[in-house]
Amino acid sequence: MKLFIDVGGTYLRSELHGPADILRQKVSSQEHELIAFIESKLAEHLIISFIGISFAGQVYKGEILSSPNLHISQPKIKEYFESRYTLRLEIDNDLNCAVMAEAEYFKSDSVLALYIGTGIGSALIDGGRLVRGIHNQAFEVGHIPYKESPFTCGCGKTNCLELFASGSGLNKWMEYFHMHDLPLNELEKFQDKKSTDVTSNFKEALLFCTATLITLSNPKIIVFGGGVMKRNAYLLEWLKENLPGYAFANALDDVRMLATSLNNGSMEGAKLLEENFYA
Repeated sequence: MKLFIDVGGTYLRSELHGPADILRQKVSSQEHELIAFIESKLAEHLIISFIGISFAGQVYKGEILSSPNLHISQPKIKEYFESRYTLRLEIDNDLNCAVMAEAEYFKSDSVLALYIGTGIGSALIDGGRLVRGIHNQAFEVGHIPYKESPFTCGCGKTNCLELFASGSGLNKWMEYFHMHDLPLNELEKFQDKKSTDVTSNFKEALLFCTATLITLSNPKIIVFGGGVMKRNAYLLEWLKENLPGYAFANALDDVRMLATSLNNGSMEGAKLLEENFYA
């Protein structure tokens, strides 16, 4: 049996692949700590031989370096489980997993993935290889300096892009202005100053983020995913209309901007970790 897990800031999704069927589960990642969740699965199913994990945080050589929105009891997760059980475990950042899955879907060697959900993240396949950086932290776009805010990010800074262009950022701003928690597309309908400020701040940050990534990475394809983008499909057309005033003009030539067709790119990428397609 093989266990695949997608750990996000809001939900922990799992797929247990057996000889005849797939057992799927979705629980709160705030209420179910990852190590304890895996231990429970191993207690129930004694013949799990491989675990592949897509994780919303910084990961390097099987160790969780940072998890701004999650508590992890055993950061050296690969060593922890492989030393206690007869199995192999591979873990990578959720956007690295997502871009691997997107590259497989599009059969392309040049893909940038930008996912906006609880957080905001990006990853790049260039020349058929995943761009990792020396500690597997390349393209951590959510934590680049953007503007000062009245909030502190999970990483400890107060000026992260994620505080503006993410689902959690939206929630922080709505709480700050004492507003009802509404989806972005509903909030856009209101014309009062608070609503306009929240939506315009989000869209401006998203535009800045997208233009910066396209200018720096110059991809053939940029794929947008994550819960916020999926629930607000109009944002993609809005970005296409407004990017020429932000991104380096030559970088926009011939780039394809698409919404993901995958139900869960990060989960699909976790399944690719077993073969290390983009090592």
